[in-house]
Amino acid sequence: MFSLTRRVFGLGLLAAGIAASLSASAQELKQLNIGYQKTGLPVIARQQQVIEKALSDKGVAVKWVEFTAGPPLVEALNVGAIDVGWTGDAPPIFGQSAGANIVYAAALPANGDGEAIFVKPASPIQSLADLKGKRIGVGKGTSAHNLLVAALEKANIPFDQITPVYLSPADAAAAFASDQIDAWAVWDPFYAIAETRYQPRVLARSSEVLKVNTYFLANKDFAKAHPETIATTISALGVAAKWADANRDKVAAALHEVTGVPLDAQTIAANRTKFGIFPITDEIIAGQQATADRFYKLKLIPNAVRISDAVWTAPGIELSCVAAGGKTPAPFAV
Repeated sequence: MFSLTRRVFGLGLLAAGIAASLSASAQELKQLNIGYQKTGLPVIARQQQVIEKALSDKGVAVKWVEFTAGPPLVEALNVGAIDVGWTGDAPPIFGQSAGANIVYAAALPANGDGEAIFVKPASPIQSLADLKGKRIGVGKGTSAHNLLVAALEKANIPFDQITPVYLSPADAAAAFASDQIDAWAVWDPFYAIAETRYQPRVLARSSEVLKVNTYFLANKDFAKAHPETIATTISALGVAAKWADANRDKVAAALHEVTGVPLDAQTIAANRTKFGIFPITDEIIAGQQATADRFYKLKLIPNAVRISDAVWTAPGIELSCVAAGGKTPAPFAV
């Protein structure tokens, strides 16, 4: 089980952070290390090898590093174990509050219908109101954590009236199967896998509660040293987004090929995924700031954060992007 704490980002990682900074500042980049999870646009990009193709003429290899959730991915970004990566909305907030060396490089569509709070069909829990006093499995500092907080808030249920059980997706799956938790808040493909196994009763989906985004993040030192590589990678992700939107019938198979998640679950996940990558606007920053303020108010993060302080800017570099639905906006400068 993983949780972001001040200790994680403390003195114990100082040496690793310094080494990462020196590495990121190296003149010639030989390898781009990308963190990803088991679903979404980065998986499609890996299957299509669009980033490898875009960087091949620069002599840059690509290494993909898989994570089960966003918090450990953010930790890896912080210490420079990976250079860039994709997470939901909450992990970078927890990371920024703990002093993580990260920046927001671009935004992607929210998990939307692919993230939910649910119970087994036989559960007596019929609505969010019934969660009072119940044990809810969720990954601390994940996008599902934000869904849980926001859903309870919308239902006028104080967060301290439920018992959050902070578990990784794999541990939560085992706890859900053995009824050690009453409900589970999680994202695809874990949500889709649960659907194929249990046909669960859904209490709330992110699309019904939140207006948020997911994010393409970078190690701050790496982004400063290699802005062109970041721009090239984002543009390549746009190519993958266009392919995914135009080849919906092939997306599930592509996800299954990379992740090994059962095809039926990946088909469910793929059918409700929106693909795109776009610039971080003032509106997106404001939405992310509202999430950060919510976490700080509940004392779930140690320090208040200002999201705009961690948004990557690289004047003079222009790149293209793809909005959800495969539409191509005008190129934008970052």
